This record gives sequence, structure tokens and C-alpha cells, in this order.
Amino acid sequence: MSTTNDGRTAMRSGLRGSATAGILAVLAFGAFLGASVGIGPTIAQTTSTAPEAGSAAPPPVEAAPAATPEALPEADAAAPGAAAAAPPADAANSPPPITDASLPSTLPRDLSPWGMFLSAVLPVKIVMVGLALASLATWTVWLAKTIELWNAKRAARRGLAVLADAKSLRAADKMLTQEQARSPMARLIGAAVGEADRSEGLAAEGVKDRAATLLSRIEAQAGRVILRGTGVLATIGATAPFVGLFGTVWGIMDSFIGISKTNTTNLAVVAPGIAEALLATAMGLIAAIPAVVMYNAFARAITGYRAQLGDAAAEILRHLSRDLDREDFPQKDAAPVVRLHPTKE
Repeated sequence: MSTTNDGRTAMRSGLRGSATAGILAVLAFGAFLGASVGIGPTIAQTTSTAPEAGSAAPPPVEAAPAATPEALPEADAAAPGAAAAAPPADAANSPPPITDASLPSTLPRDLSPWGMFLSAVLPVKIVMVGLALASLATWTVWLAKTIELWNAKRAARRGLAVLADAKSLRAADKMLTQEQARSPMARLIGAAVGEADRSEGLAAEGVKDRAATLLSRIEAQAGRVILRGTGVLATIGATAPFVGLFGTVWGIMDSFIGISKTNTTNLAVVAPGIAEALLATAMGLIAAIPAVVMYNAFARAITGYRAQLGDAAAEILRHLSRDLDREDFPQKDAAPVVRLHPTKE
């Protein structure tokens, strides 16, 4: 019986310990649930209010951590690399590069023709001055030759009118005025009369041949005289464009050198030099185009003048032939005869 009572007592003690352990487990689980339910709203409230606090005021800046003894060796190891990355003193003292934004204010240019001439380099200036002088020579020759040709052609027309109205060669020689006596027309008439006088008593055919040869040489000489000055126009018209092109090439080379020095291709750097270079080409064309036009106009006018001299020479030869025939074959008394060589009575 005692053994049975002891077993029951032990069973009751085990049951009580088991119940106590269960109760403690339930209480612990309930405490855990209560803690979870109480912390959740607190975390949600903190999360929802954090953006408002951030928008109202910036978060405080955390203080830099103090250097620890372990970080000092790492700082000492990084110091040589920082010193190597630092720029040298020459690079730091060098002037800042020219930027595109600063070019309009640092490179002012006067792009008028006179301003471009003053800004051009010396070789381009020399080319421009030479072309300006060539243009001045062109217009000077034009004025002089225009006056000379006008006077020469007027004298030739008057001489042809005199030859057409004269009855004989000597009559035409006497009809020339003092002004016309210095013209090539008077020289032609005087040469024919002089050859007839020197060939007195010789065959008429020989006199005509010698007079024709002399007249042709006088006509050629008058043509050479009237051509003087036109060679200048031909030279200027042929060479002025190439001289201007030389100035253009030099100016463009100088512009490219300026680009290499400024290390920029901004239009403010390139345009002024190229404009100055192209001004040399423009001046070459200004000098050449009028010279070519004037040369062609004078060539046509001189050709017409030579034709007038040729007509005058042919008219003089007809008068000479007619006068020689009159001397060899006298007409009737009713027709007046003007002898080329006066006879002695």
C-alpha cells in the first residue's frame, strides 16, 4: 500500500509539473503575441511620418568618424597617389584655353574692305597694293587711248574726205589744214608726192610700186604707234587674277596657322583671315576684267583705224596713177589738166 501511495504521489507531482509548464508556455506565447501586436503600429507610424519630417527639415549631418589608428596607414599609403595625380606647377600656371564662348569678345574684327586690308598680313597687303596700282594704270591707259583713238580716227575721216574731193594728189596736199598736216594721212600724201618728184622721168609702173611700198610702211608704223599702251592692258588682264590668287593662298595659309595656334575651329577665328585672302582675289578680278574688256575694245577700234589708213593709201595710189597717166596721155584742151610735175615754160 505504501508503494501504491508513493506511485500516486509521484504521478500527481508529474501532472502538476506538466500543468505548470503548459501554463508557462501559454503565458510566454501570449506575451509574444502581445509584443508583436504592440510594436507593429509603432513601426508603421514611424514609417509614415518619416517623409514629412524629411520634407520639413533636412536630416542632421552625421559627424565624420574620427580617424582610428588602423586608418592612418591607409591614408599614408594613399598620399603618394594623390601627389602623383596633382597637376604640375607649369600646367597650373599656364593660361586657360580659348573657348568658343570667349572668342566673339576677344577677337573683334572690322570686316569692311579697308578694315580687312589693315588686318591682312604683309604679303597680302603688298599684293593688294600692286593690284590697286594695276587697276589705276588700266584706267589711265583707257583714258589716254580713248582720246588718242578719237583724234586719230577723226583725222583719218577728214583726210579721206579731202582725198575724195581733190582733183589730183597735189591738190589734196594743198587742201590739208595745218592741224591735219601732222596726221598720218598727211604723211601718206606727202610720201606719194615726194616719190613722184624723185622719180621724175622714170617709168610710171616703177613709181607706183615704190610709192605703194612706202605707203605700206607708213601705214604699219602708224598702226604700231596707235597700239602703244594696249600691251599693258593685255599684261594686266592675263596676270592680275593669278597675282590675286597668290595673295589668297598666302592668306589662307596664315588662317590655318592661326587655327593651329588657337586650337579651335570656331568661325570667328577662321572667317576673318579667309575674308582677307578672298579680298586679294576680288581685287585681282577688279583689275583684270576691265583690262580685258578695254583691250578687246581697243583692238576693234585700232582695226577700224588701220582700215581707214588702208583706204587712204589706196585712194592716194589711185590719185598717183591717175596723175601719171595724165602726164603720159594729155587730154583735150577742154578738160583741165593738173600735172603732178609742173612744167617749165
